[in-house]
Amino acid sequence: MYPCSNPELVAAVSEAGGIGIIQPISLTYVHGHEYRAGLRLIKSLTTKPVGFNALIEASSKAYHERMIQWVDIALEEGVRFFVTSLGNPKWVVEKAHAVGGIVYHDVTERKWAEKGLAGGVDGLIAVNRRAGGHAGPSGAEQLMEELGGLGVPLVCAGGIGTAEEFAAALRMGYAGVQMGTRFIATPECRTSEAYKQAIIDAHEDDIVLSERITGVPVAVINTPYIQRMGLKAGPFAKRMLRGRRTKKWMRNFYALKSLWQLKRSSLDEAATRDYWQAGKSVEGINSVEPAGEIVRRFAAACRA
Repeated sequence: MYPCSNPELVAAVSEAGGIGIIQPISLTYVHGHEYRAGLRLIKSLTTKPVGFNALIEASSKAYHERMIQWVDIALEEGVRFFVTSLGNPKWVVEKAHAVGGIVYHDVTERKWAEKGLAGGVDGLIAVNRRAGGHAGPSGAEQLMEELGGLGVPLVCAGGIGTAEEFAAALRMGYAGVQMGTRFIATPECRTSEAYKQAIIDAHEDDIVLSERITGVPVAVINTPYIQRMGLKAGPFAKRMLRGRRTKKWMRNFYALKSLWQLKRSSLDEAATRDYWQAGKSVEGINSVEPAGEIVRRFAAACRA
């Protein structure tokens, strides 16, 4: 949930019975916490387990080394649940399993699921086409058909904004759901009120895919700023992204640029650059409400 997962939100989700996920760049770069101190702040706000998001794409040696340090410190501070994405999760699995931890891996199709399982992950997060951020190409039902026989728990990621949608995912066979957009529209989330209101006002048709953030399609709200900027990568960027040697450089450029743009836009109450990630679950989000109430309402739907 870059850039929205501040400590108070992570802790509130866990305290209510979910698993709040720490995003280390959000924790440090966006919300200004020294990393270990930020982890300890979260631990002071809840006694329940929290998780950690390790984006493990090794496109930069310096970033990869920093992620290894972050994972090691998280383990030292008692984190035992990890979500990995965009890379080979084997090194995270080895570190987590050595102390009794669990690793789930983000996937959008079967070939990535098989690679994650070869790396030893304990479960899979099936990212469907209704998700915010880097959405997948398939629907939740199709992903269940593709991945349901792999012998590990599956988590549904994308399109879950209401308790009814949560219950429907469980009936499909999913062990749980991963939510991002629903938790942005909460008082605990420290993003701008303008961003939260945009989520409340948006319908699923207002979610579009932009190549301008990371070079691959990312789900965002179709705001005036997005319309002015356009959705497709420019000719130069497309050439760079096609090149075997230049692709990594262009992705690094996009990553650095997007970190700054998304941080600035998420905290900007004036909404001068309304550059907001969200998934199609906006359709069922009609108000700002406490994260704990959301979790408890979903749990009641599960029991029912």
